[in-house]
Amino acid sequence: MNGMIFIAGIIQGSKRDSALYDQSYRERLKNIFIKYFPNYHIYCPVSNHPNCANYSDEEALKTFLYHLNLVRHSKLLVAYIPEASMGTAIEMWEAYNHNVPVWSITPMKKNWVVRITSKKIFSSIEELEEYLSEGGQIE
Repeated sequence: MNGMIFIAGIIQGSKRDSALYDQSYRERLKNIFIKYFPNYHIYCPVSNHPNCANYSDEEALKTFLYHLNLVRHSKLLVAYIPEASMGTAIEMWEAYNHNVPVWSITPMKKNWVVRITSKKIFSSIEELEEYLSEGGQIE
């Protein structure tokens, strides 16, 4: 394995209860990265912690700190943020501070956190896949 690609992204967003944002984007991203980077481990937090919104505070903290450690040691963090996501923003900042490239998929291209932490910003998953199909690589 060449390293790990960490799929970050919105889980709860601005929901006021334990409901989750539609997570179907994760499987799509996993499949894209398996196709273009077959020698990388693709890590998805929700695949490994599907009930995370219902964790106790202690379990949530332990899981979040574990994920931040994984982010620090990743080769790439891909952030799917169709709207603001506090957890994803922290993961992006952690990656940025540890020289892990961040690729954001978001319509919020003018958001200053997105701009300062991201090496690449894509408007959609399709735009990301087009970049990869044209030979785009992790920098």
